[in-house]
Amino acid sequence: MVTPAVTVIIAAYNAMPYLTRCITSVAEQSIGQEALQVIVVDDGSTDGTAEELERLAGAYPGLISIFKQKNSGGPSTPRNVGLDHARGRFVFFLDADDYLGPEALERMVRMAEKNDTDVVLGKMVGVGGREAPTSMFRRDQPKTDVFSSRIYWTLNPMKLFRRELLERHGLRFPADLSIGEDQLFVGSAYLHAAGVSVLASYDCLYWVQREDEGNITLRTGGLEPRLRFLPRVIDMILENVSPGPRRDHLAHRHLTVEVQQFLDHLVLESRSRQEKALASLAETIAPLWHEGLNDRLSAMARLRLHLVRHRMLDELLELVRFEKELAQSKVSTPVVIRDGRALARYPFLHDPVRAIPGSCYDVTTQLGVRHHVNSAELRGTALHLAGHGYLHRVGTEAVTTKLLLRERGSDTRILLPVAHTATPGLGTDEDEGVYTYERAGFEVTVDISTAANGSPLDDGLWDISLVIGAQGITREVRIGSKRAADISGRPTTHVVHTADGTRAVTLYTTQPHGNLTLDIGEQKHKVLPQLSLHDTVRWASDSPTELEFTGRCTLAAYPEGALIVNLEIEDHSRVAFQASASSGQEFVVRVPVTELCVGTWRGELRLGNWALPLPQLPKDLAPAKWRRRVIPWYAKPAPGACEGFALQVAKTDLVKAVTRRLRP
Repeated sequence: MVTPAVTVIIAAYNAMPYLTRCITSVAEQSIGQEALQVIVVDDGSTDGTAEELERLAGAYPGLISIFKQKNSGGPSTPRNVGLDHARGRFVFFLDADDYLGPEALERMVRMAEKNDTDVVLGKMVGVGGREAPTSMFRRDQPKTDVFSSRIYWTLNPMKLFRRELLERHGLRFPADLSIGEDQLFVGSAYLHAAGVSVLASYDCLYWVQREDEGNITLRTGGLEPRLRFLPRVIDMILENVSPGPRRDHLAHRHLTVEVQQFLDHLVLESRSRQEKALASLAETIAPLWHEGLNDRLSAMARLRLHLVRHRMLDELLELVRFEKELAQSKVSTPVVIRDGRALARYPFLHDPVRAIPGSCYDVTTQLGVRHHVNSAELRGTALHLAGHGYLHRVGTEAVTTKLLLRERGSDTRILLPVAHTATPGLGTDEDEGVYTYERAGFEVTVDISTAANGSPLDDGLWDISLVIGAQGITREVRIGSKRAADISGRPTTHVVHTADGTRAVTLYTTQPHGNLTLDIGEQKHKVLPQLSLHDTVRWASDSPTELEFTGRCTLAAYPEGALIVNLEIEDHSRVAFQASASSGQEFVVRVPVTELCVGTWRGELRLGNWALPLPQLPKDLAPAKWRRRVIPWYAKPAPGACEGFALQVAKTDLVKAVTRRLRP
């Protein structure tokens, strides 16, 4: 029997009408039905799911295996049944409400096989108002792990798993849990996987919000199920991960997501039940929490955990109410600036009785940074920038904003002063206009000849940032990703004259982030590919003694008169002829051969330090003829020249000419 590439396991309970689209999306996968095994476990449905499964099995003969059982109360048992019958090299779990992108399985299998990974996360897209996780899908990650990525922030099982991994470690969904069973299964798979891939460049899974909100994975069940699964998840971490940054990375998720969800349910319980549940939660999280975790946590998370650990029930209930009101408000929480720190006005700030540490309110590192570049223009050796930058919720008093240039290779930093300009009305489009920023503007000129404390900037990639400062708080941010529409971001290379000679300077935006960078000295953007000469060389139509070269220059700018054709003869005598624009980016150089002395001339197109060889003259190019002081002269392709440009200029030998004419 041929081993399928993928076994798709679908747990179905009262899944109509979503089931049809779900199974159809699997059957029509680009990987082909011959590469698939589809197992559907009907978990005691009563709504016509069983009948639709029979119809679909008939529509796709030999593809779908159906297993029926009494309702188990959750997705664990049907998924385990599917695993017990799976034959594929890989397994994909799919809820009956959801559906796949047409190429999802083919792309995910290819990624796993190419990178030898055991788990593949395909990008999820929310449908019908359901919010899908996003932080781990910002870019493709061919091979990562649970400790160096954000994958632990999605613990649902709708992923591709290498079946050998699951069988080797005996991984199954715990059937005694009604929620959180996926965290134990997926978390264990992450921890044992040889590698994990993230496919973010294709919409793999469409995560559907049912109109009746009957999704299996959305069932919550209150506090009791959480008090059963959370200790087991924490035990999984404690048993498999030693204390340190790796354990803290995983703890971060549970101390934020699970604790907040727990508290949302806590408010619904009776007082006595609240007290017992809070005590259980405090005991459960104690092995994970330590003071060093604070740097990873938001101020709100620190405040929650402080109240939980100290079992401050009334304060927790007030905080939950505050958070709900905050979620519905369009205005961010105000901050108090004190000693260069921003403290959020969360409940009990500076309350002498409760004496909650200031770190539970410190949002300094969480302050949003707003920035925009209105203009960015290179003129000569100077870059002119203007725009605005401010810290969200921090008024623009005592502004200290500066421009920062950082050379990427050496990490050399150069701070430059900016002119602070007025920005009346800035901020009125956010927070219902509660916060405004009247002096957030900046203007600055960066001259590459003097920016390094009066000296030229060295060759390198100089990333451009703002060090935004106000009221004693500073934040550094790269700029350019938010810019005026007329700043294209495409590389614009300028060749400029400096005291140290001709230099190449390119202003461009990085990919994919779109931040501004100066490339000085052709680190990434070369000059010569932006210069070209056409192969056709001819005598000018309006002047038969002028040799005409044409070409194209895509540089944004270069010094006037700097683009030349340079000719040289055997005694190293040189002459130069300037290029002139013809149309658009095209140029033309005319060489009046009547100004050349006797000899064989070779040449190049030159722009400062850069040079291109001139194209070879056509062998059939007719000679140019003229008279100088009665004596006839000529210019023609040099005889015997095999490669490159070679022009022979000579006087006509009158004796030989007369002799040739007199020959019979």
